[in-house]
Amino acid sequence: MRGGHRLGRPFGWLWGAYGTSALGTWLAFGAFPLIAVRVLHAGPAEVAALSSVGAAVGAAAAVPLGPWVEFRRKRPVLIAMDLVRCAALLTIPVAFALGALTFLQLLLVSVVVAAADITFRAASGAYLKTLLPAEDLLVANARFESTAWTTTIIGPPLGGAATGLLGPVATVVADAVSYLLSALGLRAMGGQEPPPERRPAARPRARDLLDGWRYILADATLRPLFFTTALFNGLVMAADSLLAVLMLGRLGFAPWQYGLAFAVPSIGGLLGARLARPLAARFGQHRVLVVSGTLRALWPVGLAFTGPGTGGLLLVTGVELGLIFGCAVFNPVSATYRLERTATDRVARTLTAWTVTTKASTALLTAVWGVLGSLLGPRTAIGLAGVLLLATPLLLPRRAATPHPAPEPAPVRP
Repeated sequence: MRGGHRLGRPFGWLWGAYGTSALGTWLAFGAFPLIAVRVLHAGPAEVAALSSVGAAVGAAAAVPLGPWVEFRRKRPVLIAMDLVRCAALLTIPVAFALGALTFLQLLLVSVVVAAADITFRAASGAYLKTLLPAEDLLVANARFESTAWTTTIIGPPLGGAATGLLGPVATVVADAVSYLLSALGLRAMGGQEPPPERRPAARPRARDLLDGWRYILADATLRPLFFTTALFNGLVMAADSLLAVLMLGRLGFAPWQYGLAFAVPSIGGLLGARLARPLAARFGQHRVLVVSGTLRALWPVGLAFTGPGTGGLLLVTGVELGLIFGCAVFNPVSATYRLERTATDRVARTLTAWTVTTKASTALLTAVWGVLGSLLGPRTAIGLAGVLLLATPLLLPRRAATPHPAPEPAPVRP
């Protein structure tokens, strides 16, 4: 890696923008449900709808944005999505101050933010591929992963303190400001972005919305990685939701103990993200992808044996540490694999389809496991999810991916 892994000024601004907005997101973690309960006196059904319906409708709204992003310069799209999220979130404190805040407004804001999040991810992946040469992509993705875990560790405690002192609306303001700062950082990064591919002359058709999925399913490398990611993420989130019911209900853990069991293992995320590149350099990306993808799947079944007291808390902490470490190694390698294998003029559509599917599968599996938890009990349902997760490594790509043969545009220079 040239220059001691220095990826240039433009990437530095992109990385800083990502870290700023990620910190704002974690500062406001749980703010919408808190506002719904404490300010609007919403019931359990409304809170559940806020989390599930908002994300699902937002994902659906993002589907046509993938083709739209593909044929536009990506940096203006990134800035626009940051400003959209900032403006949408700021309507909440304004309405609160005027005494006009409603549940419908919270729901609409969650839809707008979810759609903008997906569009931002798609545009940022496409932009990253033009910003850096292929050999630097894994370093960049590892830095994003490390930043994600850092903000996961420090954001919720700071957000919890701010909520206690100033109320949940204050953290929404902080989140909105983080998007504004991100937009300013993206504006300041400079450089010349390569022009996008020319839009086809024909009018867009409804079937064009499925281009991302068709591209993924036709590729022998992307297809298994796509199914593995959707199934793994959905089952892990489904099990975690039931684990909260088990720990905070039947086993009698205090909320701070439950939070501690997930916050401490996030240190494993930092370690895994830092090791991803050197491990890939030594053993090869495909081997690291398979080994880390297998390692992360071995742990969740242990959550079914969670008991009360210190022993149960240590078990959950240890399981989450192993799970998070494996994920932190796997994620940047997987993201790099995906970018390398996807043609430059297909990245936005592919990443949109990928993210929409992942969010939809997570929502679906969480709902299904909620029913299973009611019928079988949370411990049995958690164990079932863990057993199914043991099969996910079988879906990983069987052979190493080769970069897409299409010529790549010249990287952006500062």
